[in-house]
Amino acid sequence: MAGAGIKDSLKKRGVRLTRQRQILLELIDQSGEHLDAESLYLLAHQKDPKLNRVTVYRTLKLLKEGGLVDELDLMHHSGDQHYYETRLKQEHAHVVCLRCGKVEEFFGEPLQKLRRQVESHFGFQIVVARTEIGGYCSHCQRLRAEELQRLAEDTEPAEPLGKPKHRGARSR
Repeated sequence: MAGAGIKDSLKKRGVRLTRQRQILLELIDQSGEHLDAESLYLLAHQKDPKLNRVTVYRTLKLLKEGGLVDELDLMHHSGDQHYYETRLKQEHAHVVCLRCGKVEEFFGEPLQKLRRQVESHFGFQIVVARTEIGGYCSHCQRLRAEELQRLAEDTEPAEPLGKPKHRGARSR
């Protein structure tokens, strides 16, 4: 069931926690993955076959506007779709492999230190921070290095066999 924090937050906004909203929140919060709207629809539809796509998209919009869910693009690795996670999680950064799409979540003091530096340097009060870092996971780094090596071997110029013949105008 959706936690008390979610119920209280919805109640403060005058929004009822319907069965459909509760299903979506639970899927987002408990899946352990970053799900896009279509994946959420398919999973929610398994739990409640009466749920349709329009309800899912409207609910996601409502939950996002209500500050309960964050919409992420995750470096647009897989195209333009967006992914959702509950905002009630501890603040974290997303580390995305630009090759395979693997997403890791990064928590901890270094992230908090960055937040404090931004607040101090800019005199800025941060309300929410979403950070995405793109790069290559260790597995994809090895694959890229192997590909670059093969490419370098394939494009090395061959040694000349002899003096090239010049084809020009004949002298008379």
